[in-house]
Amino acid sequence: MLLSVHLIPNARQNEIIGWVQGALKIKIAAPPIEGRANKALIEFLAEVFDLAPSEIEIEKGASSKYKRINIPLTKEDIDAFLKK
Repeated sequence: MLLSVHLIPNARQNEIIGWVQGALKIKIAAPPIEGRANKALIEFLAEVFDLAPSEIEIEKGASSKYKRINIPLTKEDIDAFLKK
């Protein structure tokens, strides 16, 4: 599925805020310098959703805080992980 993400870099800690206006709002502690926030986002999503980082790809928005991420899960799968 293509997942819309609203990324907030430079946060105190990595955390998923939840669904906001159709996008999953996520805070990442890494700065948005030299792709560090993108790499941290992929690693964080892989950890949260129990996937390999290679299964997650930023399709669009690599230099934006609004991203489209290709992830091998359905919205129902994501909601189930978020409820845990």
